[in-house]
Parts: sequence; C-alpha cells; structure tokens
Amino acid sequence: MATYKELLAQRALLEKQIEEARQAELADAVARAKQLIAEHGLTASDLGFKMGGALAETVVKIRTPVAIKYRGTNGESWSGRGKAPNWLTSLEAQGRDRNEFLV
Repeated sequence: MATYKELLAQRALLEKQIEEARQAELADAVARAKQLIAEHGLTASDLGFKMGGALAETVVKIRTPVAIKYRGTNGESWSGRGKAPNWLTSLEAQGRDRNEFLV
C-alpha cells in the first residue's frame, strides 16, 4: 500500500498530465475552429458573438416618457403604472372614484 506522500506525488503527476492533455485538446479544437471559419468565411457576428470595445455598435435605449393617465385636483399626475401615489389613494379613501381623475 502506498504512503500518503507517494499518493500526493501521484496526484500531482496526474494533475500535470490532465492539464497537458487539456491544453493539447484545446489547441486542436481552436485550430479546427479557425480552419472552419476560414473555409466558410465566417465572421464573429455569423457565429452569434457580440463584438466588444471600439468595434461594437453601441445601442442606446431612449426612454420615452409614459403618457399621463390620471390628473389630480391640484395638478398632480400619474401614469397609471406602479404603486398609486398618495394623492390618489387619499382621495380614494375619502370615497372618490379613481375614474374621476382619468385624463
């Protein structure tokens, strides 16, 4: 039966062999991929990759304001999205209907 130190040495040797095999297979895979890309004239966008850095198209999302759906008695406004504002909930608590404030 092997000693603890011998087993550790074997593990280190195996880990080194594993990494060498991984690197060799990785290099082969990259070479095959480059060959296919060259043969078919593929680009990064053809393969579904997004280009980074200065080459990338910058997509700017422009936020457009949402139309006002409700207007209060003192000129308050609410788009109807999200939690109802305090001015509307307090008026509803007083017995007023939300539909009264539709724009």
